[in-house]
Amino acid sequence: MNLLFVCTKNQLRSLTAEQIFKNRQGYLVRSAGTASDARRKITGADINWADVIFVMEKKHKEILQYRFPTQLSSKQLFCLDILDEYQFMDEELIRIIEESVACYFIK
Repeated sequence: MNLLFVCTKNQLRSLTAEQIFKNRQGYLVRSAGTASDARRKITGADINWADVIFVMEKKHKEILQYRFPTQLSSKQLFCLDILDEYQFMDEELIRIIEESVACYFIK
């Protein structure tokens, strides 16, 4: 299963999520950002690749829906509601991401 994590700049939240899940058996993982100056900017190819997309905030979901309406029509898209107030690999951020994603299906 291909998992895509999205935040604004792909430096803290989504990159942390990628690190958490990248070595879990059965999952391929990518992360990207919605900002023009993101470390890795989201593309249509990312959307097409993903089976499940997790965004950190509602605004990321809205941006993706605006930019990629056709590609998203058959995708599972979930908002984790994690605000941009953590550093990369912050212990609290890791806990929140793991708990939030587990609510959907990943253990």
